[in-house]
Amino acid sequence: MNTQSARPLPLAILNQASKSYGDPANPVHALHAITTEIHDGEFIALCGPSGSGKSTLLNLLAGIDEPTHGEVYLLGNDLAQLNDGQMAKLRADAIGFVFQFFNLLPVLSVFDNVYYPLMLNGFRRNDAREQVMHIIEKVGLLDHYRRPPGELSGGQQQRVAIARALVKKPRLVVADEPTGNLDTRTGEEIIDLLLAMNHELKTTFIISTHSPLLRDRARRVLQIEDGRIKDDYCNA
Repeated sequence: MNTQSARPLPLAILNQASKSYGDPANPVHALHAITTEIHDGEFIALCGPSGSGKSTLLNLLAGIDEPTHGEVYLLGNDLAQLNDGQMAKLRADAIGFVFQFFNLLPVLSVFDNVYYPLMLNGFRRNDAREQVMHIIEKVGLLDHYRRPPGELSGGQQQRVAIARALVKKPRLVVADEPTGNLDTRTGEEIIDLLLAMNHELKTTFIISTHSPLLRDRARRVLQIEDGRIKDDYCNA
């Protein structure tokens, strides 16, 4: 008998997913029948011009928005079948977020910004301390964990944001232009860090970006234009 090992189920699936906004009689079409799969451990650059639908696609994957037509599955869940509480729990357990403008809480220290998602998930500070300090060390900020974000450089603040996204050990991290607010050298350092975390933690990353460097270093590239996937390829 000739047997083959089955390929693992995708982490996420978009099946003919479309998204429109505005008046149904005269809608604005942000995405058109997107079909693709995302697998565990991938590092994907989502590329395209402004207004092409990158952020909308990320929002559908994360359950922040719902498709007008089609289906989105995450970890085997049809997101359309989840109520608000179930969707919030799935996001809290399985998805980390990184943003262009960091979205850190300025009155909290680095430690407490990273601890914050664990606190929301019911972790006590003392119980979470080792987990928080471990990821702060991984992103290279062990010497700064007591400082507020305002005392850090832009690159250091983005490292805090990455630690915050990873501390709960999510299956998927969605990142919206994580290097877009940084200078070229700092952006390169953040790309290095994201790739290292992907390799070490096996966390799946899908990152919207205008950065040619991130596009070229990503293991897979989804090129989106006018709300449609124009290309889907792997870098050598």
